[in-house]
Amino acid sequence: MQISEKTIEVRYAETDQMGVVYHANYLVWMELGRTQLIEDLGFKYADIEKEGILSPVIDLNVSYKSPVRYGEKAFIKTWVEEYDGLRITYAYEIYNGQNQLAITGQSKHVCVKQENFRPISIRKMFPEWHEAYEKAKN
Repeated sequence: MQISEKTIEVRYAETDQMGVVYHANYLVWMELGRTQLIEDLGFKYADIEKEGILSPVIDLNVSYKSPVRYGEKAFIKTWVEEYDGLRITYAYEIYNGQNQLAITGQSKHVCVKQENFRPISIRKMFPEWHEAYEKAKN
């Protein structure tokens, strides 16, 4: 299983009045982790978009464990939890500056044609990505 890592410096604008990261910002960080994983596998999401393919979220799960605060660094770990040639489930762990688990999460995606949102087979349209996901998955 391949696990990608990314470090984020918590910005003031990402926090609430208590100096704690606002919950919705973790979703943005999950996207940063997912993008890092795709790049670590040797690809760029922008390249499939140029071919008219999008990868919308079809399911999302986040469990909050402990806060991340302003002035800390957050550490994101991302990996492929499940992949079947059509759907991809990415898993995430985000740690706070004390290396405590802050959130766990999963996002499930499917690749679709931009023009009609019909699902496509990654296995058929992007065989290199398919092979990389097969090797990287849990």
